Amino acid sequence: MTLRPSILVALTSLLFFAAPPASAEETAAGISAAVRQQVHPVLIRNDHNPLLRVVIQCEHKEAFLAALTFSLEGTDDPNDLERLEVFLAADEQDESTQARFGDAVPPADEAVIRGNVRLKQGENVFWLSCRLNPAASLDHKVDATCMRIETSAGSVTPRDETPGIRKRIGVALRRHFDDGVHTYRIPALATTPQGTLLCVYDMRRRAGRDLQEDIDIGLLRSTDGGQTWEPQRVIMDMHEHAGLPQEQNGCSDPGILVDPMTGEVFVAAVWTWGRPGTHQWSEGGSAPGFEIADSSQFMMARSQDDGQTWSEPENLTRKLKQEQWILFAPSPQQNIALPDGTLIMPGQGRDAQDRHFSNLIISRDHGESWTLSNPASLGNTECQAVRLGDGSIMLNCRTESPAKFRTVAVTKDLGETWTPHPTNRNGLIEPNCNGSTYRLDYEERGSKKHVLVFANPHSQTGRDHHTIQVSFDDGLTWPEEYHLLLDVGRGAGYPSLSRAGQQDLAIVYEGSRAHLVFERIPLDELLNRR
Repeated sequence: MTLRPSILVALTSLLFFAAPPASAEETAAGISAAVRQQVHPVLIRNDHNPLLRVVIQCEHKEAFLAALTFSLEGTDDPNDLERLEVFLAADEQDESTQARFGDAVPPADEAVIRGNVRLKQGENVFWLSCRLNPAASLDHKVDATCMRIETSAGSVTPRDETPGIRKRIGVALRRHFDDGVHTYRIPALATTPQGTLLCVYDMRRRAGRDLQEDIDIGLLRSTDGGQTWEPQRVIMDMHEHAGLPQEQNGCSDPGILVDPMTGEVFVAAVWTWGRPGTHQWSEGGSAPGFEIADSSQFMMARSQDDGQTWSEPENLTRKLKQEQWILFAPSPQQNIALPDGTLIMPGQGRDAQDRHFSNLIISRDHGESWTLSNPASLGNTECQAVRLGDGSIMLNCRTESPAKFRTVAVTKDLGETWTPHPTNRNGLIEPNCNGSTYRLDYEERGSKKHVLVFANPHSQTGRDHHTIQVSFDDGLTWPEEYHLLLDVGRGAGYPSLSRAGQQDLAIVYEGSRAHLVFERIPLDELLNRR
């Protein structure tokens, strides 16, 4: 396989290819040093956010580190930071906070951290951490470098091997054991007509695994473009139904839909009753039929007050699922409304032959009733619909096998018939993971325009290199100069895109720095990258 240039650039930032030998002025009496960074956000709510690593090569048997001087040049506002700290690491992947060098210091144009630690012969790794002010602006970025290293053998000016990596400020929406919940997963983000951001997700209370487990659907709500978020709401909890405990009444994989005409918000999820030790997408996790003892159930809750309160979940299984199907569930993504008021909620399932499929769930009466389209294709599951410039609907799907490229299909008749898109299983790469496609409408010099935005782990080997892409031709091409790398690190993926106000794109994804990460990207930065 030939790697694309954007992948090579990202791999360079991740693997830190060898730099040229240090010049004489960069070394002092057998000591040299390098500064290295990776692309990832720094997050509000995290106590520690890695900014850089200082790697000191020492030839001495007896040498001590006395001070490190850092510059915050490139940081939009040093007041976004509360403190800086340095920790000694076992290697460049280690982010342990057990061995701190010196004391924490407040941010400054030049911040000096003093301490006293023996340097071992060979490689010594230190990492610079920051804690953000809770009011740090999501429109800002943070940058740092190490300017000077003071040792018992003299001063060293380290070489910066990864200059220009400015870290975007985001929010750690959900972390391990927030509100006593073990794992948060499967986010879906939407924006209401009032501009409120709503994020729904799995609350996996006891463990990180999928159904069957004790899982509820949670919601976070922001009325200021994601800068702050209200306390968590639990909007779908099947409790101890029919004599079985919570861990045998899990509810998972939420999809969210906003009706722009009425303002009503719909959240759908899949509920499994009983079947301990199974997985709903594997043998034994669900079966043909309608009853809760047979098959996983399709549930829907509604809000008519901008996501503040929610109805009890309604069971739509008999209205949507075909009896012979093994499973039918919502796709965990934001869904869309057409200009004529038609609501479209993508679905996914396993048919009678246990073949995976993706389709559309359609309402022409603002959610009073729902019908299904034909499957777009087989061998694919989690998906998101988007309206193209000619009014047709594109369905962009996770491919189950072979899991190397996205499945992309188009319909002009609401799913009665489907045509493979020219990029179907040959364009957008993936590591077998949910992705997000979003139509972004904007104005330029008085003319109405739109682009498609796509987010996923931009890799065919693992859920890393979390990236946003832009298409100016309804998904035919995704120019590499418009790729925006958010996080090179390994996470669980599952991005979801929406709009924050008129000038920003919003994204929630499962990245390397928190279970659920929120970031906001200005449209100018997204669309003017050449």
